[in-house]
Amino acid sequence: MSTKIESKNKAIVLEAFDTLFNKRDYATAERFWSPDYIQHSAHIEPGREGLFNLIKSIPPTLKYEPGAIVAEADLVIVHGRFSDFGAPVNWIAADIVRIQNGLLVEHWDVIQDEATEDQSISKRPMFGTRFPTYG
Repeated sequence: MSTKIESKNKAIVLEAFDTLFNKRDYATAERFWSPDYIQHSAHIEPGREGLFNLIKSIPPTLKYEPGAIVAEADLVIVHGRFSDFGAPVNWIAADIVRIQNGLLVEHWDVIQDEATEDQSISKRPMFGTRFPTYG
């Protein structure tokens, strides 16, 4: 697989995530997610509609910030932060997405709560350059 395709796949995932999570533009998001989308996340109902319904149920203050992103062949992994979605702490996630014909067709994730500096044994932020502060 060429670097050009992998770069294109990374751009697709970043635009798709921004469109759904930050802009909440469901009509445009349908152009990124396959109607036959396979969801492996235990906390999300099956398919594209399961994901969209989850986002619709979350406060509109939800913010998604992408960090490191890598791609190999048809897989893209993005390390990001979900914040302001009604939980007491932010989530740091590694989202793994399979792309086929320019569409997100399958998804897995690994999620953990974002630690504060007091909670961190390494004393390094899990995302970005600053620790979160929780009210």
